Amino acid sequence: MGSPQQPTYIIPPPSGPNWKTPLLIGALVLLAVSSIYQFVRLEEVRSETKADMTKLSSEVTAAIDRMKIDSSEEVQRSRRNVENLQSALAEQRRQASALVGQAKVDAERKVADLQAKVTEKEREQEQAINQVKATADTATTQLASVSTDVNGVKSDLGATKSQLEQTISTLKRATGELDSHSSLIATNATELKALRELGERNYAEFTINKSKQYTRVADVMIELKKADPKKNRFTISITADDKTVEKKDRTVNEPIQFYTSKARQPYEIVVNSVKKDTIAGYLATPKVMTGRGGD
Repeated sequence: MGSPQQPTYIIPPPSGPNWKTPLLIGALVLLAVSSIYQFVRLEEVRSETKADMTKLSSEVTAAIDRMKIDSSEEVQRSRRNVENLQSALAEQRRQASALVGQAKVDAERKVADLQAKVTEKEREQEQAINQVKATADTATTQLASVSTDVNGVKSDLGATKSQLEQTISTLKRATGELDSHSSLIATNATELKALRELGERNYAEFTINKSKQYTRVADVMIELKKADPKKNRFTISITADDKTVEKKDRTVNEPIQFYTSKARQPYEIVVNSVKKDTIAGYLATPKVMTGRGGD
């Protein structure tokens, strides 16, 4: 703390010969006053400093006490945390021990269940093997029976084939009206069946009554114009590819041939019977339909 500023007095010089004494006395008085002021100020500073030191000491003591209290509470908190962790560790160990024991029990139970399943599967497998053996014995017996049946079927097939060959040999070959194209024709249901067995063409049977309406046969429309049972003659109108042509006074089992844009081979109509206002027969068409283009 800085020293107090001393008052300055201007003393006029004495007018007489004793001017030094009063000047000296004045200086001493000023010095005494200054000293007293300095002493008083120093006491004030000491009092303020002592008060400050006392306050600071109290604050330091209080702070230390608080630190002690805080430190004590922290120690207690840490101790409680350690105890809690130890309790949790002990519980975990207990649970782990219990889980190990339960796992052992579960493993033993699963082994027992697996052993039971294996035993059951072995029993089922043995039953299946016995059943297969029994089935094999039955199959052997049935195979012998089937073999006998096959031999019988072969015999029947051979007889059917022989009969078919005989029927085919009796089929008539007729020459059509288009480029001298000849073909086998059927005159009855048996011969038509033989033609189907040959597999050379498709066959669609028909029965057409006299009417002003056309009858569709496969992809061809046919209208019966006239039927003469006494002479076995008939007249029909055929429509194919939006073109209509009339075939007059045709006879039974005469192949009526005509081309369409759908095939290079001719279609063929054969009438097997003529009755009053009714005809019956079939339409033969090529197996392979290949357009004739602009033919």
